[in-house]
Amino acid sequence: MKDYLNFKVIVSKDEDGIYVVSCPAIPGCHSQGDTLEEAEANIREAIALCLKVAEENQEYRSSIDFRQGKDFGFIGISDVYIARPRFV
Repeated sequence: MKDYLNFKVIVSKDEDGIYVVSCPAIPGCHSQGDTLEEAEANIREAIALCLKVAEENQEYRSSIDFRQGKDFGFIGISDVYIARPRFV
């Protein structure tokens, strides 16, 4: 059986409908796609490329959080309502 790493990613949709994905555990690891499936495939490729760089670069490797989702700190997304300012 192969060993796998589990990285949490954050997905959002920009004003043009493009899915934007980032992996907070790996500094500078971001991607995007026209569909959710494309964005997920692209972030997998971006993570693999970042790990390839980390293989050669000890300083970059030490900046990666390899806890693999354990006690990661991301809880979720919540709506926060505040009074609308007059200028909006």
